[in-house]
Amino acid sequence: MTQYTKDVEDHQIRMDAIEWSKGVQTIHGHSLSSMYYDTRPQDTEGGKAVTDVELNNGVVKRYQNEKLIHTFGTELKGEELTEQYIRLAL
Repeated sequence: MTQYTKDVEDHQIRMDAIEWSKGVQTIHGHSLSSMYYDTRPQDTEGGKAVTDVELNNGVVKRYQNEKLIHTFGTELKGEELTEQYIRLAL
């Protein structure tokens, strides 16, 4: 029976990583066009404010006036997500 212990533990880590990925890492409310991921300087032109929500899965969601206007990045999945979870959360 113990031959499956490692498989069960690995599965639990993957499931935990998926749940962790939905969490918020940081929230930035700003009028800057110099964020490392920002490819849309027009969103903050003329002092307009945005809120950028960085998720644990590597994606940054940009909101303006409480409306989602853009998503930056590519969502981590599979082994990449599990590795990031192990590196940052455990």
